[in-house]
Amino acid sequence: MQLYAIGLNHQTAPLNVREQVVFHSERLVQALVELVACRPVKEAAIVSTCNRTEIYCHSDDPRVAVEWMAHYHDLKPQQLEPFLYKLNQEKAVKHAFRVASGLDSMVLGETQILGQFKTAIRAAESAGSMGLLLNKLFQRTFAVAKTVRSETEIGHNTVSMAAAAVQLAERIYPSISEQSILFIGAGPMIELCASHFAAHHPKRLTFANRTEARAGQLAERFLGRAISLNDLPSQLALHDIVVSSTASPLPILGKGLTESALAKRKHRPMMMFDLAVPRDIEAQVGQLDDVFLYTVDDLGKIAKAGQAQRKNAVEQAEVIIENQVTDFMHWMGNRAVVPTIRALRDNAERARRREVERALRKLNTGEDPQRVIEALSQALTNKLMHPPTHALNHALSSEQQALAEWLTRLYQIPRPE
Repeated sequence: MQLYAIGLNHQTAPLNVREQVVFHSERLVQALVELVACRPVKEAAIVSTCNRTEIYCHSDDPRVAVEWMAHYHDLKPQQLEPFLYKLNQEKAVKHAFRVASGLDSMVLGETQILGQFKTAIRAAESAGSMGLLLNKLFQRTFAVAKTVRSETEIGHNTVSMAAAAVQLAERIYPSISEQSILFIGAGPMIELCASHFAAHHPKRLTFANRTEARAGQLAERFLGRAISLNDLPSQLALHDIVVSSTASPLPILGKGLTESALAKRKHRPMMMFDLAVPRDIEAQVGQLDDVFLYTVDDLGKIAKAGQAQRKNAVEQAEVIIENQVTDFMHWMGNRAVVPTIRALRDNAERARRREVERALRKLNTGEDPQRVIEALSQALTNKLMHPPTHALNHALSSEQQALAEWLTRLYQIPRPE
């Protein structure tokens, strides 16, 4: 069995593909239970964000995970294959370290991915799909990410998605303080965006969420007001900027609803940020003349600004990661030979017990202790030396030289001068 990282991300797949393979958090545990029920998959964890969906697994055959992921999302494997990467062993370890360190993110150096890794770990633990290998991998992943962030400036001057949204809004509107802003959803991304927009003291902040109590908590924190999703048809027209990020599998704002809102606004423009994957706002909304619609990919392009200035930090981070990958692969290699070492010790222990029991019987019959000890030591030596000498004597002539060199190394035999 080998370690694999199988998935797609913002670099390999467009948004319309990524949104088809999202694993929602409330279904993640059951999904993992189903995945490890596939016999060749021993351990598994799933990292699913707006920018990536990845399966980390310990398996004999990565095709099983690919086929399962496609089937789970009602797709055919060939629909996903062009966008997938399948990394094994050392490449999988390096990928995990780079992702957690923010080197593979749309926003270089972003820290949200660590929280998403923790979500993946909790789900795997609940599903019983987290074994020794993945547990060790993710522990090391967090340690590497911490080292990268503390020893480099990879996160210095990082432009977040939320900050990018504010930058875009400032290009459209002379002053955000004169605008009304509607936030749909109540997760971490909405909370972060609300913090950035609230700093500009907009005219009105409104929070809409499926659970109105959670919307109320954000409204209280940011001095706004809370509404339910059912209020959107009557409330949408009152807002100039809309920021949406929910876990809904279907769009929340459609073209028809937006057209009605624009008519009520007498076609005053609206700016919309859809930060959800799958998307909350129908793509057709962006075709309306009075709507400026931006997705996570659009914001990612803006957030990349300034990455060139951090080239040195990236190079430092890559060196740290390479060293940590080497160390982890050494651990994996040692782990692979543990059964052999255990078998060798068990063999030796059985031989030792048999000879000790034989020696004790002789002592109980009154035999000379010195002769008994001498016989015990000779018997143990013969038993322990029999396998290597037998193998050397019966090896093919083409194998003998190599085997002799290995035995010299194993038994630390001094080479003749």
